[in-house]
Amino acid sequence: MGHSRSVPVWDKSTRNDGTFSRLDFVFDKRRNVYVCPAGKPMTTSGRINADNGIRYFASVLDCRACAMKAKCCPNMAARRIVRDLDEDARKVARTKMKTKAFLRSRDERKRVEMRFAHLKTHHRFDRLRLRGLSGARDEFHLAAIVQNLKTLALRLIRPPPQPACA
Repeated sequence: MGHSRSVPVWDKSTRNDGTFSRLDFVFDKRRNVYVCPAGKPMTTSGRINADNGIRYFASVLDCRACAMKAKCCPNMAARRIVRDLDEDARKVARTKMKTKAFLRSRDERKRVEMRFAHLKTHHRFDRLRLRGLSGARDEFHLAAIVQNLKTLALRLIRPPPQPACA
């Protein structure tokens, strides 16, 4: 088990309406601005919103005079981009999602999560009934024993052979 576990990061930065996506804008970390495809800076007040994001706004005057407005912000006066506070970490996670180690980890995680889903749906293991860490550990051990015995029984016990028809 010596490798790290990875959790997927959903990337919703692309758009399918024909307009520029967030990937078309370049973030300049040193100046703390986004640069639009036309080369104009998008600034922020620095205020962190409830969704853990910082909004970057283009100038209405820049957008009004821009030849790319129809492809950038056809239904708004100026373009706006939301940057998550943890965007740097999300970028690292997106990069790791393309590795073989991530794919292997995802497959292993699916196997374990399917076992918990089975416990919840077939054995009413939707909450812990014993108190404390030792109680939780004991409940999980009992649940694992039940699952292992069930798997063993299904593999060892086969249905009786059907009599051959003459």
